[in-house]
Amino acid sequence: MDLLQPSNRLVRLYREYQNNEVISLHYNFTGKLNTSRYKGGLKAEAVFFLVVCVFIVLENLIVLLALWRNKKFHSPMFYLLGNLTLSDLLAGVAYMVNILMSGANTLRLTPALWFVREGGVFITLTASIFSLLAIAIERHITMVRMKHYSGDKKGRMALLIAAAWLVSILLGVLPILGWNCISNLQSCSTILPLYSKNYLLVCISIFLAILISIVVLYLRIYRIVKVNSQRLGTLRKGTLKKSQKYMALLKTVTIVVGTFIMCWLPLFVLFLFDVSCEVNACSILLKADYFLGLAMINSFLNPIIYTLTSRDIRRAILKLVFCLCLSSDEGEGSRRLWFLPVIEGSTSKSEKSSHKHEALETTVSSGNGTPTPVKYLMPKNLDY
Repeated sequence: MDLLQPSNRLVRLYREYQNNEVISLHYNFTGKLNTSRYKGGLKAEAVFFLVVCVFIVLENLIVLLALWRNKKFHSPMFYLLGNLTLSDLLAGVAYMVNILMSGANTLRLTPALWFVREGGVFITLTASIFSLLAIAIERHITMVRMKHYSGDKKGRMALLIAAAWLVSILLGVLPILGWNCISNLQSCSTILPLYSKNYLLVCISIFLAILISIVVLYLRIYRIVKVNSQRLGTLRKGTLKKSQKYMALLKTVTIVVGTFIMCWLPLFVLFLFDVSCEVNACSILLKADYFLGLAMINSFLNPIIYTLTSRDIRRAILKLVFCLCLSSDEGEGSRRLWFLPVIEGSTSKSEKSSHKHEALETTVSSGNGTPTPVKYLMPKNLDY
């Protein structure tokens, strides 16, 4: 008899996940069906957010391509930034799917499809948060060890990225695995009527703990930088230039973290109201779409932040966009080949001088009595 109980539970769970009436029951219980959002087609605000999602996907795709095509960015820190960009890109796709499947289409979904729709947003959100935490951890370890090119850095970066996505997927699939409120309406969320309030409380607690950890790590990094700033004047020119670039990149990431907090904190607070309020007691919970829209703007702003605050990333993005536009207009293979080295390598004078500094530093630090001459392979017949 005990062996049959799990089997019966799975059968009942499968039937509930395929029962379309469950969606209507939960949405009606939370009072969401009393609004006009679930009647008719897409509303004006939904169309606006859909357009924003298209820009989110395009922007982050361009940044991702720029980071991938330029070998200068093939370093652990930029891999982590690339992972954050990928999370934002997938978030744009998840938001787009969510909008297209929302409104009146929500009532046509089965609970299984509903969990997939909302789970995609949760996974990409969690991946973005954990990507920011991974970047903060990597920067803090680098500053503490004071080694910019340690041998274990790539392995640490791969571990951080893998852990971020593993935990994100785990949190996102918990509701469809059974941590939901289908059998207990009183414990349901108003914003997400099939999610348990306890599940949302755990998720929000994790998110807030991560954000606090990120802030603490960056405060520690700034303290280390402040202590060491007095020694910058005695450094060699090449090392000083690297330190300045590092500080610029650190500033970029800090702005990204601050923007993330401003965009997502109102939604987190709203979820806390959702957990504490009784059913139909807090009318603001029915306006959650606007809070979600503000959170969605974060994925739209991140590529703009990269472009405005990092000269190297801005230069790579502009080169890529210019090359793509010229290729589409001209359609000539010779034109594309002409600009290909510009995208794949560093071609500006400042970049070439930076590479020369790095080569000289390698020669000096090797300890050889007779330095080995370094040959520079540069594209020919190009005007810089």
